[in-house]
Amino acid sequence: MNIPITNPIKIVVKHTGSVKIHTFISSYEGDNIANATHIIESENVLVLIDGQFLSPYAKKFREYADSLKKPIERLYLSHRHPDHWFGLGDAFADIEIYTLPETIDFLKAHGEESREDHMGKLGDLAPEKVVIPQHAVSPGIEIIDGVKYVIERIVDTEIDYGITLKLPDLGVFIAQDLLYSGTHLYLTKYLDHWMEQHEDMLTSDYDLFLPGHGAPADKNEVLENLKYLIAAKQAIADGLKNQEFKAFMLNKFPTRQCPAIFDIYLPRLFDGASEY
Repeated sequence: MNIPITNPIKIVVKHTGSVKIHTFISSYEGDNIANATHIIESENVLVLIDGQFLSPYAKKFREYADSLKKPIERLYLSHRHPDHWFGLGDAFADIEIYTLPETIDFLKAHGEESREDHMGKLGDLAPEKVVIPQHAVSPGIEIIDGVKYVIERIVDTEIDYGITLKLPDLGVFIAQDLLYSGTHLYLTKYLDHWMEQHEDMLTSDYDLFLPGHGAPADKNEVLENLKYLIAAKQAIADGLKNQEFKAFMLNKFPTRQCPAIFDIYLPRLFDGASEY
């Protein structure tokens, strides 16, 4: 794999009162897929969203969080895809990690298998160990350092189950892999329900969306994601698959970045390969 390690992109996305929202994006170059992780910095503490994929970026993300000189109160893990939890092992083993019970069960059962499977491709870019989150979350409201978080359990979209977090008082929707900003999407068999989620986002009161890949976005990018899913569904209905499908989507959406993601999901979408 061609995985150059370059300087990440670090953005202060929003600053309202005592709250700052930070986004940290790994490289778009080579076979990287622009993983986006986030920090909600309130008056006294930090809340992190996801842990990056490759070990060097996870460590850089931790360095960035530590540079803010406030304790990390917790980290929310959005879902079980390794590009979101791999970095926990090398950079966040000492942090309280919260996620769905299904994600905890998956990592207990398959986390080490996933790490070992990726070792041959990633070498020392893979984590040295697997960290199992300690805290199961349920849908509901959490107030952390005066900031209101609405936690929602989302099923059958880019993943079979995951969480999103909303900050209604700030107009911020932490969508993670419900939304890919400016990059190609990791497609699954759940296109119909995923499109419904985009329609809900378009009619919501939120105006800032934090994706799992790429830069913070507005509703225009939500709409572009919906168009992408519609095109993909039609292409599959027309019988395109594997490399023909990839060529069609690359031609249909030439400005979207990170085409390496096709080679990750195509065997799973069309050939039923396991998703570890």
